[in-house]
Amino acid sequence: MSEKGTGSAYFLEERKDATERHTFSILVDNEPGVLARIASLFSGRGYNIESLTVSETDEERRLSRFTVVTTGTPMVLQQIRNQLDRLVPVHSVTDLTTSGQPIERELALVKVAGKGEKRIEALRLAEIFRASVVDTSTEHFVFEITGKSSKIEQFIAIMRELGLVEVSRTGIAAMARGSQGL
Repeated sequence: MSEKGTGSAYFLEERKDATERHTFSILVDNEPGVLARIASLFSGRGYNIESLTVSETDEERRLSRFTVVTTGTPMVLQQIRNQLDRLVPVHSVTDLTTSGQPIERELALVKVAGKGEKRIEALRLAEIFRASVVDTSTEHFVFEITGKSSKIEQFIAIMRELGLVEVSRTGIAAMARGSQGL
């Protein structure tokens, strides 16, 4: 009898597909209940939304654009796309990840409290990260930082050591590279 790893053609190793992170751009009618329908599509099937942003992008045609970041196996991601395509107010679903590496940015407000050396260090590091001071007192700063999520996460981790009080993040806004639009 053959054992695992001996090279036998008859041994079938159990295969588990790796999960992938994908960013979807969804163009929808700007009407009440659309957000609830999209969110319930995910929650009803046990899919997680890592980031969700939405805003009206075409006032004249009353269209909004959702940017949803989620993870799953390739099969689950295809199911998500197919189910989104079937929702009534949805005009288009684009998997920005399969279209090439999308441009992704996020904005965060980061409140840090501290005095003395920690205050000076927070300001120095904010300059390195190109974060702007949008509110200040003698005991705190609120920084505004934009960029890739990994940059924001790194900034937050560093500020944790210097007196992090609060964080508010927008979620990811994304767009495909190149001259084509949705």
